[in-house]
Amino acid sequence: MGPDEAGGLAASAATLPLIPRAAFFGNPAKAAGQISPDGRWLSWLAAKNGVLNVWVAPLQTPEAARALTDETARPVAAYFWSMDGRTVLYLTDPGGHENLQLFGADPATGERRPLTQFENARVQAPKLSRRIAERILLQANSRDPRYFDVLSLDLKTGALTTVFENDRGFGGFLADEALALRLATRPLPSGDVELYRIEGGKAAAEPFDVIAFEDMSTTGPIGYSFDGGTLYWRDSRGRDTAALIAEDVATGARTVLAEDPRVDLGEMLFDPQTGVAQAYATHYLRPEWTALDPAIAADLAFLRGRFAGEVTITSRTTADDRWTIAVTAADAPGEAWLYERGAKGLTRLYATRPELEGQPLAPMLPYEIPSRDGWTLVSYLTVPPGTDPGAEGRPAAPLPLVLFVHGGPWGRDLYGYSAVHQWLANRGYAVLSVNFRASTGLGKRFCAAGDREWGAKMQDDLLDAVDWAVARGVTTRDRVAIFGGSYGGYATLAALTFTPEAFVCGVDLFGPSNLNTLLATTPSYWASMLSMLHRRVGDPATPEGQALLKARSPAFAADAIVRPLLIAQGANDARVKQAESDQIVAAMQAKRIPVTYLLFDDEGHGFARPDNNLAFFAATELFLAQHLGGRAEPMPTSLPNATMRILEGGHLIAGLSSWKGG
Repeated sequence: MGPDEAGGLAASAATLPLIPRAAFFGNPAKAAGQISPDGRWLSWLAAKNGVLNVWVAPLQTPEAARALTDETARPVAAYFWSMDGRTVLYLTDPGGHENLQLFGADPATGERRPLTQFENARVQAPKLSRRIAERILLQANSRDPRYFDVLSLDLKTGALTTVFENDRGFGGFLADEALALRLATRPLPSGDVELYRIEGGKAAAEPFDVIAFEDMSTTGPIGYSFDGGTLYWRDSRGRDTAALIAEDVATGARTVLAEDPRVDLGEMLFDPQTGVAQAYATHYLRPEWTALDPAIAADLAFLRGRFAGEVTITSRTTADDRWTIAVTAADAPGEAWLYERGAKGLTRLYATRPELEGQPLAPMLPYEIPSRDGWTLVSYLTVPPGTDPGAEGRPAAPLPLVLFVHGGPWGRDLYGYSAVHQWLANRGYAVLSVNFRASTGLGKRFCAAGDREWGAKMQDDLLDAVDWAVARGVTTRDRVAIFGGSYGGYATLAALTFTPEAFVCGVDLFGPSNLNTLLATTPSYWASMLSMLHRRVGDPATPEGQALLKARSPAFAADAIVRPLLIAQGANDARVKQAESDQIVAAMQAKRIPVTYLLFDDEGHGFARPDNNLAFFAATELFLAQHLGGRAEPMPTSLPNATMRILEGGHLIAGLSSWKGG
């Protein structure tokens, strides 16, 4: 292909319609669709007065939908159906402090009521039983902010009863279908995890098992079959990746039901009538479902043949005659469908973002990128439509590239629709996401390879992926930006301080800058996680650990920054406190190094309010366009419900100074 043809392809990408930011980052039209366990109701999240709330509709008349909840400031964080279909349970997070509280609403009458009202405490997602529908279990740290007690909630009367007072530092609990607590886990200072049996509401004095630190992230009990006879485990002991194991409770005999040498097993399906394992998913380059139960194999095969995208079962009736499914593809908005098993009938319920239907979205291409020391980095590349004539991730001419780094770091990037990938590709950028060492789901050795490698070998993996993209002709070394949130924000700061000329610019979204202060200010309820954090990041209790943490903290190397930096932070962030962003901004100011700093007064660790998302991505879009040359929509002067304030450097981004706030 000659240069004229390559230039023509690049020019054709520039003429693609500029998809509005709101199509990517505004409220979805509908999301999180479910069917009630009794099969009478459909439900989903949709906006009411600009805020995502739970909507319900009778199964037979979905057009009669109405809003069941009435949140006015922040969206419903999660919702669940009671097993008799008489109550929608939902969690809300006032102010972004992560102090979730539980509410209930009657889908027939619309009556709403608070079910927990703890101040400065957090409620965990409830445990529900298909056999005891009128009662649920929940966990709350209202008595001791460090640890969660287990409470029983009567859904009819609202009565809360403590069933287990956690005065021994347990980190997690497992109950059976009779809502009886059976197991508890307790992390040790060494990083190992003890397992205790619970009988009659009391934990045994001694553990029955200990999970070594190397397996603690990939090993643990999942749940019981409904007859209580089988305990399912996700277990990596004696292997690198987590397998699905069934343990006979009476004899202790263990059977390996499934394993994959490439990856830990992911989501699993259990029979809604028996609790027996039926299918599992793996996520290597792309997701794959495998049936264990012949009764479900034909359904999975039918759905796989019916849809081009990936299919996920999102809810099932107790009778198991109807499912809701989500269909996702990298280059199309998600859809929800109702599946009638007996007739193999499919009814489309909605598209999550119908405004993206028919738009020129880009495919996502998975790759295995080698690291400099022999690891395989599962990665995902998206390039703008019209720039890749062979559909092989080799654009006809090099493009500006954004390295988009996932958070955690104990999480991973997956194949599928990504709003960030599609938005950046539409603006003219190639986008690369890398599962660097410490990413989860790819075996315990790969995760452990990131231990105490923040800002070091974990950073090398990102640089190796950029080298791969340059060698492949995706980009040139002088046209690469780095962008990420949480750990991805840290990686951005580390890139601009430890390798100051490797990237053209960086966008840090609530990233920690000082690892000592990060570990000193974790939420109270992370007490059971601290031993793991100290093993994996660095131990501030030792002089050597403090020195390591300081050496890996970008705040102490801020004077090395020579590239433009945009920082955004939620004022109520419980995980990465505002002080983390304040510190590096102050260090840059002390050295007269320019920086742009945005603060969102009513957000936490992640922006939940759509107008705040839109304001942040508008500023980021202008910033990237200025330094990488991509396309951009104009900055709005204000958004009604946005709280973004420009604390520093608004004049450094062309067009940002027009922002007047919410």
